[in-house]
Amino acid sequence: MDHYVTGAAIRALREKYGMTQAELAAVLCVSDKAVSKWENGRGFPDVSLLEPLGRALRVSVAELLCGQAIVNTNRASNMLKSRFYVCPVCGNVMLTRGEALISCCGIQLPALEAEEADGAHTVKAEWVEDELFVCADHPMSKEHYLSFAAFMTADRCDMKTFYPEDNAEARFFWRGSGWLYLYCNRHGLFRQRIDRAIRQTNQPGRANRPEQRNPT
Repeated sequence: MDHYVTGAAIRALREKYGMTQAELAAVLCVSDKAVSKWENGRGFPDVSLLEPLGRALRVSVAELLCGQAIVNTNRASNMLKSRFYVCPVCGNVMLTRGEALISCCGIQLPALEAEEADGAHTVKAEWVEDELFVCADHPMSKEHYLSFAAFMTADRCDMKTFYPEDNAEARFFWRGSGWLYLYCNRHGLFRQRIDRAIRQTNQPGRANRPEQRNPT
């Protein structure tokens, strides 16, 4: 097995909840020497003990099997620190507000790392009243396409799903500056900054629109 629960994870979680080795051993009906061996890397808990061990340490079996202690850190409720996960088998898209263990179709998914938008994965942005309209000049065939666009601000993420042979266009209600994410099924995740300065200069027709005057 490539991944199994580590002694460091057991020790960290046990100490987090103020349990002694003897107390954990009593819950699992094993000796405290067995727990000591697990924590010092001289043995592993039997597979039959994984579920009760997870319950005792207040984590899932998947978290135990990841081989590290999982800590739920406070990310200040900032959506801009969220992570995207995409299943390569079924195309399922998942968004988390921090580090997580995500599995789909029997595969443990890595968090996607967004690259800065390049020429083939850049959107054109326009504003119509309070809506942000974006479009991308990108192939939308069954073999090569964008699967979603997401506009993320500090407190919200709005997502638009695309399908092959769709137009790569989306509208988002403007809630302030943020990042526009595009996911390409061949090249991965890209992001592009959308801010107030762009909004002021790119509103359709604003630059050349004459000032309206009250009739005299």
